[in-house]
Amino acid sequence: MMNQSTDTTAAALPPYMSTRLSIMMFLQYGIWGAWLPILFPFLMGHRGFSLGQTSGIMAAGAVGAVFGPFLAGHLADRHFATQKMLAASHLLGAILVWFLASVTSFSVFLLLSIVYGLIYAPTLALTNSLAFHHLTDRDRQFGPIRLWGTIGWIAVGIGAGQWLLYQHSPPELTGAALEAAQNAGRGDAFRISAILGFIMAIYCLTLPHTPPAKNQAAQQSNASMQAIREIIRSRALRVLFLLAIPVSMIHQFYFVHTSEFLSILQREHAGVDSFADAINRIFGVGGGGLMTIGQMMEIAVLALIPVLAVRIGRKGLLAIGLLAYAGRMAIFAYIPAIAPVLLGVALHGFCFGCFIFVSFMIVDEETTVDVRASAQNLLNLVIVGLGISVGSWVSVYVVGSWATTEAGTLDYTRLFSVPMWASLACLAVLWLAYPASAKK
Repeated sequence: MMNQSTDTTAAALPPYMSTRLSIMMFLQYGIWGAWLPILFPFLMGHRGFSLGQTSGIMAAGAVGAVFGPFLAGHLADRHFATQKMLAASHLLGAILVWFLASVTSFSVFLLLSIVYGLIYAPTLALTNSLAFHHLTDRDRQFGPIRLWGTIGWIAVGIGAGQWLLYQHSPPELTGAALEAAQNAGRGDAFRISAILGFIMAIYCLTLPHTPPAKNQAAQQSNASMQAIREIIRSRALRVLFLLAIPVSMIHQFYFVHTSEFLSILQREHAGVDSFADAINRIFGVGGGGLMTIGQMMEIAVLALIPVLAVRIGRKGLLAIGLLAYAGRMAIFAYIPAIAPVLLGVALHGFCFGCFIFVSFMIVDEETTVDVRASAQNLLNLVIVGLGISVGSWVSVYVVGSWATTEAGTLDYTRLFSVPMWASLACLAVLWLAYPASAKK
C-alpha cells in the first residue's frame, strides 16, 4: 500500500497501458486460482496421499514464497528485464504444473511443488513492480489494475467449476462414484493453469521494457534491516506482526478445506434442493467456483474500506476482520447447509479486506517513507510464507488427524471449531494489546 498522492498533475498513462497491465494481472491470478482451491481434495481424494504427505505438499509452495522472491528480486534488480524474468518464470511454471496433473508419486509431486513455488511465488511481486514502474500515479492507478487479478481468479474458478460439472459429473453417477469422478477431474485444473501460464509467458514478452535497477538490491537489503527496527519500536506493528502468523494459519484452514466441504454439500443437495441446483448451474461443482463468491465480496469490501477507515479506525477494522474469520468458521462448523455456508464464504471479503488489506495499510502508515516497501515485503513474507507453511501442517496434519473419524472422513464440526476459537483468541489479543491511539 502507498500513501495517498498529493500530486494532482501526474501525467496520463500512455495509450492502452492500463489495459495491457490489467490483462497481465488477470492472467497472473487466474493461473493461481485455477488449482489452489482444489489441491487438497485432489491430493487426498484422487491421489490417495496421507494427511502428512498432503500437508507437506501444501507447505511446499510456501517455501517458494519465503526464498523465491530473494533470488528473483536479485536477478530482476541486477541482471534481467522484469518482463523477461516473468516470461521465463511462467514458461517453466506452466511446464511444471502441467506435469503435476499426472504425477502419482508423492516424492516427485513434493519436489515439483517446491520448484513450482520457487518459480511462481516471485512473479506475484514482479508483476506489481512492473506495473509500478510504468504507472504515472500509482496511488490512483494501481488499484483498478490490480482488481483485474481478482476478476481473473473469479473467472477461472467459475470456469473450472463449470468444466467439472459438465465434463466430470455424469448424471448416472451418485455417491462415492460421483465423488471419485470429480476428484479425478480436478486434475484438469492444473492443465487449465498450465495453458494460462503458457499464454502469460508469451504475453509477458509483449509488455513494455522494464530494465533492472542495478543498485536497488543493496539499498533494499539495508532498508529491510531498518524496517525491522521500526517494526520493533512500534507497538502497533509488533502486535500486528504477532497476529499475522496465527491469522494466516486460520486463513489456510479456509483455502485447504473449503473446496471439499462445499463439494460434499453440493453432492448431497443435488437433485433434492432447487436452490442448490441453481447455484451449481451458475458456479459449477467441486467447490472452487462457489469459493469465488468470497472474491466477489472482497471487491465490494475493498471499495468500502476508505469510508469505514474514517468512521471506525484501524483497530475497529482489524476487529471486524477477526470477527468475520470466527463467524465464517462457526457457520461451517455448526450450520452446514447451503444458504448459510454461502454467507460464510462471502465473509471472506471481510476477512481479507478488514484484516489482511488493512494490515498493509497500517504498515504503510506506521513506517517511514524510505522503508515502507521493505516493511510490506516483510509482512507479506510472514503471511504468505511463514503463516501458510505452518498453517498447512497444522490445518491438514495436526487438526486434520484429530478431526478424522474412525470411518476415515473429516468431522467438520471439530475441524472448523479450531480456527473459530483461534480467531476469537486473536480478537482478544488485538483488543487488549493493540493501541487505540494508532487508529487514524
